[in-house]
Amino acid sequence: MAWIAFTILAAFSQAWRNALQSQLSQTVSIAGVTLARFLLAVPLALMYLLCLYQFQNAPLLTFSNSLIGYIASASVMQIIATGLMVLLFKQNNYAVGAGLAKSEALMAAILGMLLFGSTLSLIGWLGVAIGAIAVLLLSGFNLKQIQAKTVLLGLTCGSAFALTSLSVREASLVTGLPFLHSAAWVLLLVLCTQTIILSLYITLKEAHTWQALWQKRNLTCATSLTSFIGSVGWFSAMSLQHVAYVKTLGQIEVFFTMLIAIFWLKQPVKASDNLGLALIGIAAALVMLS
Repeated sequence: MAWIAFTILAAFSQAWRNALQSQLSQTVSIAGVTLARFLLAVPLALMYLLCLYQFQNAPLLTFSNSLIGYIASASVMQIIATGLMVLLFKQNNYAVGAGLAKSEALMAAILGMLLFGSTLSLIGWLGVAIGAIAVLLLSGFNLKQIQAKTVLLGLTCGSAFALTSLSVREASLVTGLPFLHSAAWVLLLVLCTQTIILSLYITLKEAHTWQALWQKRNLTCATSLTSFIGSVGWFSAMSLQHVAYVKTLGQIEVFFTMLIAIFWLKQPVKASDNLGLALIGIAAALVMLS
C-alpha cells in the first residue's frame, strides 16, 4: 500500500506548489512560472537518484526506444497540457473548463484501457466516476454555462495530463528496475527534457523572464522544492498502481488546498463545497479498497 503514502505526499506538496505558483505568476510569465517548477528540481532529482543507489544496489538504467518514446511523450504532453490550462484561464466560463480539465483520472482510466490494456475493478471505476463528479461540483459546474469551445479545451487538457501520467507509468515499468529507482530515473529524465525545452523557449522568446525569476529567487526555489517532492510522490505512486487510482486518491489535494487558503492565504471557504469534499472522500476510500 506504499502507493497511498506516496500519493498523499504528492497531493500535499502539489497544493503548496500551486499556492506558490499563484504568487509567482503575479510578476512572472506563464512560461517562467512553469520553468520555476523544474529549475531546482533537476539537481534535487539527481541527488535523490544518487542517494537511492547509495542505500540500495540496483542495475543502472538501460535505454531503449520504448523508454525514450515514453519520456518524450510525458515531457511534451505535460507542456501541452499546461498550455491548454493557460487558454482555459482566458475563457469566460473558466470554472467549467477547469473542472473538465480535472477529468484526468477518468481520462486516464479510459485511455489506459484503450491504449495500454489497463483494467480497473468495478469498485475502482465507481471511485473514479465519483471523483470526477466531485471536481466538477467544486469547480462550480453549471449546465447553463457550457460552451463547446470550453468543453473541448477542458477535456483535451484533462486527456493531455492523463497521457502524461500514463507515459510516466509505462516508462517506469519498462526500465525493469526496483520501483524507487525506476521512478527516480524517469523523473530525472522528464525534468531534464522539460527544462531544456522551456529554457530554450524563454531564452529565444522572452529573455527578460530570467531576470524576473532571479528577482523572485526565493519563491522560485520554494516552487521548485515543493514541485520536486510532489513529483517524487506522483512518479513513485504511478510506478506501483494504476494512474486512474493514483489520480483519484490525489484529489484529496483539494482538502490541503482549502487548509492553505484558510490558514495561509486567509481566504474563506464556501459552505457549498461540502458536498464535493464528501464525494472526494468517498472516491478516495473506494479506490483504496479496490
